[in-house]
Amino acid sequence: MTTAQDTQRTEESALSNPSAVGLVAVIVAATDGEPRALTVEVDGQASGRSRGLPAGPLVPEHPTLERGLRAWVERQTHQRLGYVEQLYTFGDRDRQGDESQGLHSLSVAYLALVREVRPAGLAEASWRNWYGYLPWEDWREGRPAALTDIEARLLAWAAETTDPKQRRRREDRLALTFGLCGGAWNEERVLERYELLFEAGLIPEAQGQSGAASTTESGATGAPMAFDHRRVLATAIGRLRGKIKYRPVVFELMPPTFTLFQLQRTVEALSGTNLHKQNFRRLVAQQGLVEETDGVTSGATGRPARLVRFRREVLLERPAPGFRLRATRKPA
Repeated sequence: MTTAQDTQRTEESALSNPSAVGLVAVIVAATDGEPRALTVEVDGQASGRSRGLPAGPLVPEHPTLERGLRAWVERQTHQRLGYVEQLYTFGDRDRQGDESQGLHSLSVAYLALVREVRPAGLAEASWRNWYGYLPWEDWREGRPAALTDIEARLLAWAAETTDPKQRRRREDRLALTFGLCGGAWNEERVLERYELLFEAGLIPEAQGQSGAASTTESGATGAPMAFDHRRVLATAIGRLRGKIKYRPVVFELMPPTFTLFQLQRTVEALSGTNLHKQNFRRLVAQQGLVEETDGVTSGATGRPARLVRFRREVLLERPAPGFRLRATRKPA
């Protein structure tokens, strides 16, 4: 357990010995069928960019990157992490805004999965639905309303160049990422879609080379985040959407026992798609991912349902157990 003295020493060390390496965490939970990310308030940012991801510098007291990350997360949010994997290393120039003074700033990002949304701990920490930051990624209720405005502006951006080759390159990217110009939507291309919106200048973080944000553009393109943390979040979502197809990581988000309906809602929340009930259950059965228990739900809000649990033997039976979701589809 981290003591108050340990915390104070870590903070003093971070201020007196700033590291060239930062640590940032995308902490994901899925509760009541909604994907949530743990966010914190970031000091010194404009009002529209006041929320970001838990983060802190690597300091001498941290023996490893991961232990350093866990220490910062626990200090900032009181959240104890379980499943953690390294996500990506971000090092673009000016990614920390004016504080970077035009220099490269490295941050090692991690993806962490927790089984339930616990109280955030500190007043400045809170759980947020990740589709509030990337609303165009949520297809569970059909085509997202945000796409109508976004696609029109992207097509105008592609057409504004007078160079035919550049226009063609832009149209090709629209087809690859947003399914425009004859392309198909792929739910895993979350980062590519975000970066295209950034390049086209359609999100607040793109206002200026330093990433300074304008708070007037947070409707169809979602709420902005501090620094480049929305890019980090997009990277994590794309990674997780791809990984649930070949690894049973979704069960890191589930309680010890659950219903098939709860499992389906969680997979839908992560993938941003609406799944056919019978097809989903057939898929789960074919993959041997769960086993029944003797328990049932109380039935207080409906018909009692059988409780199941993750069948860990599947990890030994096949090299890539997961949910074989269809990777692409035409937008409506």
